[in-house]
Parts: sequence; C-alpha cells; structure tokens
Amino acid sequence: MNLTGHCLCRSLAFEVTGDILRTGHCHCESCRRATSSPVTTFFCVATADVAFRGDTLRHYASSPGVRRGFCNGCGSPVSFETEGRPGEIDLYVAALEDATGVEITQHWYWNERVSWLRCEDDLPKRED
Repeated sequence: MNLTGHCLCRSLAFEVTGDILRTGHCHCESCRRATSSPVTTFFCVATADVAFRGDTLRHYASSPGVRRGFCNGCGSPVSFETEGRPGEIDLYVAALEDATGVEITQHWYWNERVSWLRCEDDLPKRED
C-alpha cells in the first residue's frame, strides 16, 4: 500500500509504503486532549515503512513510554508511538491525502468515550 499525508501547513509530509497493521477509532482521554476532538482515528504501520519529508517531526512525551509527533510549524498532530509496540507507529487517518481503502476495524478505549457523541456502528468496541 502507498499512502501519503501531511500536516495543516504542508511543511511536514509522510509516505507509507508498507501494509497497515491495524486501524481504529481511539476514544482515550489522552488522544482526545492531544487533538481537541471527541475521537481520533489511527492506522498503524511498521516504523520502517514510513518516510517523513520536509520539516522535522517534533515529539512530546505525553505519558511514560509514549511520544506524540507533531509539526514544528503548525502544531498538527501527526503520529503516536508507544514502547509497548516497538517498531510500530500510528498515524492519523485524517492526515492522509486520500484515505480511500483504509478500512477502520474497531474502537479502542470505548470505556473512556465522551457521553455526548453517538457511535452507532457494528465495529468491535474494546476497553483498551
């Protein structure tokens, strides 16, 4: 699969050349606060399959063993990495130029979801 994406100001771009390992809508409080949105949608790939171009990807250690990547220019969130899954990186589906073909397969941290958003789909809803 070949996927491309970029931040809001377009100074940071990425290209993915490998397979998607997993996808999901994350409802955890940490992701909600990092994006100021009620839910965040990720696709996960091998770190070695991602090439970043342009501006330098900056990182913020949002919790122990977790770092979130963002654009140095506009601050757009771009990535999520955890020591719990070495060699993998989560990228935001919404940052893709074309997400056609990226099928979302599950909800994560369903127990942390906001009460005012209705998600009425048949996807598995995991607590973690």
